[in-house]
Amino acid sequence: MLAESTGKRGTGILPIDGEALGAPGVYDDDRIFVSLHLDGDEDAGQDAALARLETAGQPVVRLSLPDRYHIAGEFFRWEIATAVAGAVLGVNPFDQPDVEASKVAARRWTAEHAARGGRPQEPPLARGSYPGGEILAYADEDQAASLREAAGSDRLDALVAAHCARLRPRDYFGVLAYVERCEAHAASLARLRHAVRDARRVATTVGFGPRFLHSTGQAFKGGANSGVFLQVTCDDTRDLRVPNHASTFGAVKKAQAHGDVAVLTERGRRVLRLHLTGPVGPGLAALAGLVRRALGLPAGTPDGPAGTE
Repeated sequence: MLAESTGKRGTGILPIDGEALGAPGVYDDDRIFVSLHLDGDEDAGQDAALARLETAGQPVVRLSLPDRYHIAGEFFRWEIATAVAGAVLGVNPFDQPDVEASKVAARRWTAEHAARGGRPQEPPLARGSYPGGEILAYADEDQAASLREAAGSDRLDALVAAHCARLRPRDYFGVLAYVERCEAHAASLARLRHAVRDARRVATTVGFGPRFLHSTGQAFKGGANSGVFLQVTCDDTRDLRVPNHASTFGAVKKAQAHGDVAVLTERGRRVLRLHLTGPVGPGLAALAGLVRRALGLPAGTPDGPAGTE
C-alpha cells in the first residue's frame, strides 16, 4: 500500500520487508526503522540490534501492541500514514498509472505470442552453467552495450559484477523473482540480497512475480529512478492451458515478466534479466553464489555457475 500509493511522479517511499537487521555499518542515511511487537513477546536479539542502530544515529520507531487484535489498528494507522505521505509528496494515493502500463505491455506480448504461435528465442548476452541447467543473461541493446563496456568482457560473472557496480549511494537493489514462492527459494534470494546490502550499503527488496506488480511494481516504475533491478525468470516444468483461451498460464506469467522489463526499460531503469533453464532451487543457489563472487565476497556453497561464454 505504501509503495503503490506514493511511488509515482518520480517520488515515493519504498518499504523494505524481509531484510534481516544488520550491523550499523551496512546502512546509509536513507532509512527509518520501524519495529512492531506484541507486549510480552519481545526479542532480545532484535532489541539489541535496534539499540545499536539508534546509537549509530539511525531513526528507530517502536510500535507496541497489547494483543493480537490490535493489528487491525495498525492497518488503520498505516492507511492514514500513507494518505498523509501522499499529501506531503504531492501525489494522488489512489491512482496507479504504471501498474496499468505493465498490463498493456503484457497483453501486447501475449497477443504477439499467440499470433506467431510462439516467439523466437533471443540470443543471451552471456551464459553460465550450474548442475542441471544454465543461467542466461538478457538486456535490451543499450543496456547490453553499457554493461559490456563496463565489464570489459562477455563473461556472465563480469556482467553481473558490472550490473551491481551500477549501485550508487542511496540507490536500492530490487530482485524481481518470477519463480515459485517457497522457503528454499526465499532463503537463496535472502542470501543474495544481504550480500548486495552488505557490500554496497543499499536497501534491498525481493518480490515474487507476478504478485508484486500491483504493489511495489508501481514504485519501481513510477518512483524515483534509484533502483537497480535483477529480474529472475525460469522455465516451467509443468504448464496448463487457460480455459477457453489460446494461452497457457506459463505464457501469461512470461508475458507479465516481459511486460515488467519492457516498462522498466522504457522508464530508463537499470535492469538485467537472468533466466534459469534447469531446476529452480539449484539455480537460485548458484545465482546467489555468483552475485556474492561478483561483489568480491566468498561464494560459499553450493558452487555458483561457471562464468564462461
